[in-house]
Amino acid sequence: MRCPFCAAQDTRVVDSRLANEGDQVRRRRECNVCKERFTTYEVAELSLPRIVKRDGTREPFDEAKLRAGMLRALEKRPVSSDAIEAAISRIKKQLVDKGEREIPAQELGEKVMKELSSLDHVAFVRFASVYRSFQDVSEFTDMINKLQKN
Repeated sequence: MRCPFCAAQDTRVVDSRLANEGDQVRRRRECNVCKERFTTYEVAELSLPRIVKRDGTREPFDEAKLRAGMLRALEKRPVSSDAIEAAISRIKKQLVDKGEREIPAQELGEKVMKELSSLDHVAFVRFASVYRSFQDVSEFTDMINKLQKN
């Protein structure tokens, strides 16, 4: 691993431990030339499915897009970053475990709504109102009533 400070090739691992619910390995490294320390994360490269959108177009799964959508729904809500990252990891794990090459965008949206409902009800309603594109107030109140029953 190249040192990000002096670009030397000679670095050594000082400490290794599991991170992100065991899905990553966090390594503290030290450059043998400039003695600076830095952290790296090792993650398994997973084959995530392509997303089939409503109009039939296909695009690769984009974790940044998933995170942005969830963060938009969770904006100004009391949910920790660790809880958000854990939810994203669970969604990705479900996608990998399914073993499909392609999944409909609707299925991914349902997984996101399930995770948001367990994190924060307001964020769930925000996401669902945009995702399901409610046409009138009655659809919105129906969903809130279902949420209250659960």
